[in-house]
Amino acid sequence: MTPERFQQITNTYKTLKIAVIGDFCLDRYLEIDTSRQEISIETGLPVYNVTRVRAQPGGAGTIVNNLVALGVGQIIPVGFCGDDGEGYELRRGLADLPGLTLDHFLTTTDRRTFTYCKPLLMHPGQPLEELNRLDSKNWTVTPPALEAQLADHLRQVADKADALIFLIQVDAPETGAITQGLLKVVGELAKTYPQKPMLADSRQSLKGWPPVSFKMNASELGALLNKADEMTLEEISEAATEMAGINGRTVFVSLSERGILGAEPTGTPEHVPALPLRGPIDIVGAGDSVTANLATALAAGATVKEALELASVASSCVIHQLGTTGTARVADIKALIHSIPATMKDS
Repeated sequence: MTPERFQQITNTYKTLKIAVIGDFCLDRYLEIDTSRQEISIETGLPVYNVTRVRAQPGGAGTIVNNLVALGVGQIIPVGFCGDDGEGYELRRGLADLPGLTLDHFLTTTDRRTFTYCKPLLMHPGQPLEELNRLDSKNWTVTPPALEAQLADHLRQVADKADALIFLIQVDAPETGAITQGLLKVVGELAKTYPQKPMLADSRQSLKGWPPVSFKMNASELGALLNKADEMTLEEISEAATEMAGINGRTVFVSLSERGILGAEPTGTPEHVPALPLRGPIDIVGAGDSVTANLATALAAGATVKEALELASVASSCVIHQLGTTGTARVADIKALIHSIPATMKDS
């Protein structure tokens, strides 16, 4: 990608409106000072003293954070939080982000706020150490009244958004923002706006989803099409093209150290290799950065190959940010993409 083309695409970001629909959660980090460890008088167990607490939107909020980093003009979250302390923190974190409108983000007494609590041991002069995560989730079915509200808000934003991003982060089906009832609305919108970028990612598999653009890894793609667990790059290309033909929309497959692939319903699939590692990595948030960059680039008029290039570089920026759910700014992507050797760009 030439510097001129990069600038042309990314300059459009500030004019875009992108809606993010799905499971928003709170990422809470507890920084533990290992030099202040005590022993509990009551239990005799070690006491971890938390000396810093930081929180940021996670789940679908991580996609939002990446859109903010890219300078997207208007970002529209569609989801919910609980009427609890974590929900207050989540709403405050979202409200502090530039370009965000919370008109379609609901607070409900029927749900608790999905929270990832991540204790971190901070060793002086050494890499941090992450302890067992403490999660707070909903284990009951999303109430029909809340589902109906979310469906109404999705219909309201679909017309004005330049792209729609869908994310299921919850593990238990029907407990989050995207339920079977909401998927019916997604199907209606896919038919109404066949040219609008609509990108979906799900921890529960995309089986049964309406025909939007799928973003998944190779194992998920293989499971959808009953393929072998381990596929060659050629087999993945063929499977992605088959899936794209079924949906009538582009399919994106993240391949970890093998890069990322995009297949359209017709034509030859595009593959962009992963960049070499530049030190220690933390893969948390890498997939969400890919999703955000793909959708934004496509909404800005990028080709599939160009969107893949931008997403691949953004992911490389993110995985080298340790102890946090990272993001990639346009400036970060620009600096890295223009440093890639020509031999690698053509591979």
